[in-house]
Amino acid sequence: MRLFPLCGFLALALSGLLLSAQEPGPAGGAPPAGSPPAVADAPEGGTASPGGTAFDPAAATRAYLDRMTPEKKARSDAYFEGGYWLQLWGFLYGLAVAWLLLGSGLSRRFRDWALRRSRLLPVAQWLYAAGYVLLVAVLTFPLNVYQGFFREHQYDLATQTFPQWMRDQFVGLAVSLVLFPLLLVALYAVFRKAPRTWWLWGGAISVLFLVFVILIAPVYIDPLFNKYKPLEDARVKDEILSLARASGIETDDVWEFDASRQTTRVSANVSGFMGTMRVRLNDNLLNRCTLPEIKAVMGHEIGHYALNHVYELILDFGLAYVLGFAFLSWSFERARRRWGAGWGVTDITDIAGLPLLVAVFSVFFFILTPVQNNMIRVNEAEADRYGLQAAREPDGFAEIALKLGEYRKLEPGPFEEWFFYDHPSGRSRIKMAMEWKAEALRHP
Repeated sequence: MRLFPLCGFLALALSGLLLSAQEPGPAGGAPPAGSPPAVADAPEGGTASPGGTAFDPAAATRAYLDRMTPEKKARSDAYFEGGYWLQLWGFLYGLAVAWLLLGSGLSRRFRDWALRRSRLLPVAQWLYAAGYVLLVAVLTFPLNVYQGFFREHQYDLATQTFPQWMRDQFVGLAVSLVLFPLLLVALYAVFRKAPRTWWLWGGAISVLFLVFVILIAPVYIDPLFNKYKPLEDARVKDEILSLARASGIETDDVWEFDASRQTTRVSANVSGFMGTMRVRLNDNLLNRCTLPEIKAVMGHEIGHYALNHVYELILDFGLAYVLGFAFLSWSFERARRRWGAGWGVTDITDIAGLPLLVAVFSVFFFILTPVQNNMIRVNEAEADRYGLQAAREPDGFAEIALKLGEYRKLEPGPFEEWFFYDHPSGRSRIKMAMEWKAEALRHP
């Protein structure tokens, strides 16, 4: 569960979904990036040469999938399917927290305290928002520590000690204490000044806030969690810059960051826009993957940037925000009429109603989950295809999909993939790579 459903969704929705594909490193240890490139041999199902037996992409896909042992497959499936339940429990837990804050009168009393501390309404709202952040952090800590620390260690996906993990939580809390009140003060100003159209302007404010966070995150937020430095491996850097230049991305730098202090997953991204664009990859990707695999990942990430997915999904999610505020305008008042007297909430401009606002948004976006997943998954598939064309490393791409399968279910059912997956499944990705390879062998 997001610590703060509204703020978390607005501030972080695109940071992990649009511009980064996170894959775990291989269990054993692939040759480091500095070793000679080892393009995978064609799996059983056909030779990799035009003159040999016709390459069968279906058989090659099956051969890749069969490389995962039943034990590893069961472990991956258990982890990923457990995530389905965590989505549900996180949603219900968040609603329970909102109900506690409203039903117990905590929200009303805290609003009154903030108003006594300052006669300036924006300042009082800032105080309330900061207190809300701290209180929700405490109330949601049991679920967060299980999901973010104990469960990740249970599946060997985390590398941090508990004090190290807590350090990152406190950093994230500090960021929220700055950003969330800023958003809330702006939203409640709109609620007061546009009593009839606040839902429309609220959506606009949310989009602007999202753009602001995407703009500043690579430079000011991400370095709070990891150390970034210029990539030193000249051979890998040259390959990545070549891919970037071929895609019209003007940059002379590639950045490496120390994700190994937190996780075993590999990841990369081309993040930010305008003057804050960065091409970045983590040390796990460098240390655990071959050069063809690195090129496959970076081709995918460059594809997101070249295909303007960040702008496309800002528009898509902007529409979702407007619809969410429209749903809020309909449901908030109905809930207030029924329970507002007991909660001490007067109308939408009353900051004491924030837990109700967050709960309504949580309901809306929970219902919208399969729609959001499909929007994102379409863009991920487009970036996959772009990456195959740019990097021309289908076997490297398939190897990365297998690594991803260490914590994502490789072969879901059709409905399962449509409903729960915000990326194509490993099976879909390997199939795409082998079909691309078959065409490349026919027309070299």
